[in-house]
Amino acid sequence: MKPWIEAYKKGGVKELLTQKGWKVIVAFFLFYLVRDSLLYIIIPWVGFKHFSSCF
Repeated sequence: MKPWIEAYKKGGVKELLTQKGWKVIVAFFLFYLVRDSLLYIIIPWVGFKHFSSCF
């Protein structure tokens, strides 16, 4: 992760994409896929499952 941060500080997103290529795009996509799945699917599902017995 350290080389990625250094490349970003050196030249921004353009430099980071030039050095690391598709790895950056894949990492960005996977991060948001996991984050959004957890936030919008798993947490509400667990909450509904837990509180559905109350109704």
